[in-house]
Amino acid sequence: MRDRLPEISPRTYAYVATAATVSLAVIVLTGAGVRLTGSGLGCTNWPTCDGDVLAPATVHSWIEYGNRLISGLVGLLAIAAGLLAFLRKPFRRDLAILGALLPVGVVAQALLGMWTVKFHLQPGFVMGHFLLSMVILIAAVGLVWGAWHEPGSRPRNPDMLAVWGTRALFPLASLLFFMGTVATAAGPHPGSQRTGEVVHRLDFKGSDTLDWTIHNHGRLGTLLGVSCVVLWYVLRRRGADRTLLNSLAATAILVGVQGVVGAIQYFNGLPSGVVWIHIVVATMAWVTMLWAICAAGRPVPRAERVGERKPGAAVGQSA
Repeated sequence: MRDRLPEISPRTYAYVATAATVSLAVIVLTGAGVRLTGSGLGCTNWPTCDGDVLAPATVHSWIEYGNRLISGLVGLLAIAAGLLAFLRKPFRRDLAILGALLPVGVVAQALLGMWTVKFHLQPGFVMGHFLLSMVILIAAVGLVWGAWHEPGSRPRNPDMLAVWGTRALFPLASLLFFMGTVATAAGPHPGSQRTGEVVHRLDFKGSDTLDWTIHNHGRLGTLLGVSCVVLWYVLRRRGADRTLLNSLAATAILVGVQGVVGAIQYFNGLPSGVVWIHIVVATMAWVTMLWAICAAGRPVPRAERVGERKPGAAVGQSA
């Protein structure tokens, strides 16, 4: 029976994986739009909207319900990326594992979204909803990279600074994103416009919570941006791979843009439109950083290293 199943070429599967990843990034932005327009409780239950199959004729209901419909399309693309990985010829176990993670992540997001509505946009659920999207993008970007690069097409990287220096950006960026969700949860955007609806905000430092969070978020962003620039400069002098350098440069530029957008929104009272742009650029920076980590590759095993790499020598990469 397996012989009767259609076969998917590596190039076709790479396009499917790319489409799924783009959709997973887009749903982050539509989800942010739901909160920033105050439509988080536009539908008070899940999966129906106020007990109906179709949303009521109100703006907030349709924004919330529209995000759910888009999520359904994203789910289909994620399922396709998961299932078609098993039909790809030649079959690759690494792509099958990463592909299977996408629909699992989408299902987890749907459940978390249901709980977020059920518990009236409690900060922990809203934060988790966004952060889970970032986790799913890790698998998605890895899938796209693997789909476009066959095993062995890029040898392991002998430059330990390139590998581990790039990987060190990940925990810093993760902490930055976490602080960003804390700032949003403490900010002026409640996520709901329903009359009489009380949406809780973080206030672990009382009235200073938002200001404290924003300033520490900004410090982390500055540290990440400087780290990207310094790493790019050093690796450029060491003759690093062009894809890695371009990815680092893109990440540094996007983090810099984030700083400008963040300053604009801070000094203008956090207008929702500017906050949304902040989230758009943040998602792009997250993806380019993940791409840089993929481009840095895997290190050459210690047993295979012979002396130190000469300055200016070409650096190999791994798939």
